[in-house]
Amino acid sequence: MSATPTPSESLGEVRAGVLRRPGLVGVRLRAALADAYDDWLRTMLADLPLPYGGVALAAIGSLGRREVVPGSDLDLLLLHDGRVGGLPDLAERIWYPIWDSGVGLDHSVRTADEAVKVARTDLKALLGMLALRHVAGEEALTAAVRTRVLDAWRASAPTRVGELREQADGRAALGGEAAFLLEPDLKDSRGGLRDGQALQALALAQLVDVSDAAREAHTTLLDVRGELHRRAGRADDVLRLQEQDGVGEALGLGAASGEEVLRRVNRAARVLAHSLDAALVRSQPLPRRRFGRAPRAPSRVGLARDVVAQDGEVVLARDAKPATDPGLVLRAARAAAEATLPLSEFTLGRLATETPAPPEPWPDQLRADFLALLGTGPAAVPVLESLDLAGLLEPLVPEWSAVRFRAQHNPLHRFTVDRHLLETAARAAALTRSVSRPDLLLVGALLHDIGKGRPGDHSAAGAELATTIALRMGFAAADVAVIAALARHHLLLPDTATRRDLDDPATLGIVTAAVAGSAGLLDLLHALAIADAAATGPAAWSDWKAGLVADLVRRAHAVLRGAPPEPVAELDDERRALAEAGELAVLVRPSEVVVAAADGVGVLYRTAGVLALHLLDVRSASIRTHAGMAVNTFAVEPRFGTMPEASRVRAELTRVLSGDTGLAERLRVKERSYARPAAAARPAPTVHWFDDEATDATVLEYRADDSLGLLCRVTAALERCQLDVRSARVSSLAGAVVDAFYVTTRDGAPVPRERRPDIEAELLRA
Repeated sequence: MSATPTPSESLGEVRAGVLRRPGLVGVRLRAALADAYDDWLRTMLADLPLPYGGVALAAIGSLGRREVVPGSDLDLLLLHDGRVGGLPDLAERIWYPIWDSGVGLDHSVRTADEAVKVARTDLKALLGMLALRHVAGEEALTAAVRTRVLDAWRASAPTRVGELREQADGRAALGGEAAFLLEPDLKDSRGGLRDGQALQALALAQLVDVSDAAREAHTTLLDVRGELHRRAGRADDVLRLQEQDGVGEALGLGAASGEEVLRRVNRAARVLAHSLDAALVRSQPLPRRRFGRAPRAPSRVGLARDVVAQDGEVVLARDAKPATDPGLVLRAARAAAEATLPLSEFTLGRLATETPAPPEPWPDQLRADFLALLGTGPAAVPVLESLDLAGLLEPLVPEWSAVRFRAQHNPLHRFTVDRHLLETAARAAALTRSVSRPDLLLVGALLHDIGKGRPGDHSAAGAELATTIALRMGFAAADVAVIAALARHHLLLPDTATRRDLDDPATLGIVTAAVAGSAGLLDLLHALAIADAAATGPAAWSDWKAGLVADLVRRAHAVLRGAPPEPVAELDDERRALAEAGELAVLVRPSEVVVAAADGVGVLYRTAGVLALHLLDVRSASIRTHAGMAVNTFAVEPRFGTMPEASRVRAELTRVLSGDTGLAERLRVKERSYARPAAAARPAPTVHWFDDEATDATVLEYRADDSLGLLCRVTAALERCQLDVRSARVSSLAGAVVDAFYVTTRDGAPVPRERRPDIEAELLRA
């Protein structure tokens, strides 16, 4: 295939020819596409009656920047001097062949004055015209317009910084933050290509410089976008999960390299977002100086030793000597967070170049500055991220490199691992008054997931890493043990509260053993659980979960004080009266359903099925018997709308318990109607056994994707296996359930190991 188009080839055929060439990826692909488009346009224009002078065809936008990828539209501007006749006909003879070829086109016809006027009034159009590049016609006309547009931008840029910020914020509001999305929009999310173009525009206005890191980040996003378009066969800028492995392989990262592609995009987006933020701050206009007076020296306000605030940024004092002051990095960072000001890019660069590694263990003042920085809460997040992007965080915590930009493939999480750790520490700062050792809470929050990305249990790996890091930071041995325990047990309270029976003394034994009798550690774990959930996402916490965790902590504190475990509460008068009445009864409350029915095989699963028919998700179930009646209490949450009327539930339950065999079919119909979209390659259900976590029973956990009626099917399977369910905890998060059942054999004994394979097989068929 020739690289030079001929009139016999459509523009679409030219593009297809470029894409078929072997080995063209990244910048070589973009250059080949831009060359081919330019050649085709020039060849076509050579056959048109183009006037000798006064007309020029210019590329703007991505073609102007030579950043076209397979799905890019062509942005073309037909310039003229206002004296040329027949322009509408000429324009149509240019535009129609492009439209007919199937290549997207954004076009306009303007005089030089009109083009400059648009540049002065339409910021989005201006950003495209800053890349104005001559294609054909009168080159002097293109050059003149380019100069005038650039002059207009340079004259007005300082006053349009706010407008540029508004556009960036608007894109972020719609497209989210690319650095934290599992499926980022490479173009419009915060940190995407449009932010990179805004940064380039500020540089063209000579307000800032574009760093090598920002240029590399922009190139990374363009490379990924190019292969995404090629694979998707369309101009889709959202890097969807199913495309990530293929894009990685096309970019030479190897098979199944989607994780690495996403990590590179995360890093690039973080760099571009941070660079644009810093550039917008630096581009703010200085206060107007009075005519006739000499410019005043910039005001400098001391913030800490060798650290001052100047023009809205934190910079080093003139006498600062980073090369001999390893504590200066954290002293400056602490001052920046406390003043809620950014560290200047120049200061970050100087610190990164000159600062030596900190001594080990850290001196007391270094540790104090780090803890004070974390204690500023949300203000610490952008400061620590700026340290990280400048390469200043890793010398302090070398283990950070393994979690940096690491995506979390869990819909509950809204941040990458590193940002989640920073956010958790920030949330923990608001809880420091609730614990006796706020310093340990802050460090524990920062390090609780530091083991993610390592083989095995991330909590166990994190405890080992946290020990190493805390020792390096100079904590005393007893404090190091607490920090390690926070990493190891950071899931203890939420998992135990939602999956275990709080009335069972064995449950409290799990918690008190983990905290080794320390009430202080128990409080730290409680605060960490709250901060961790808040930094994860809105679906990770709820009033229901918070209440369970608080109740578990309260009971554990009582045991630590020497009190015996609270006895299992007797049936209250109301439930006892329902049982002694000897008739089917249903009570419906805002988040609870109580059912009294004649005790027998099948009551539990049939009741669960009826609740599912009424679109109630069961959170937990307490199974009790009295006077020959089963009195089952379900904590429920309506999937839609409000709670059903008790009379309707009772009527349905009456039919089902009296032998109506249509329950299974009606549930299947309901499930089909409310089925969630199927996710690709979901893991199969699993069954787990716990022998020492219940009193006189065996805990069985069934983990699977959530679906309507699942509890009915699982409890029916348990009944087919001749097991009694004493109580159940059902938790559903992000489309997955962990159903914990306290089960015994029919004679009340724990489940023997030899029966478990058959039970597992029955459950997996449910």
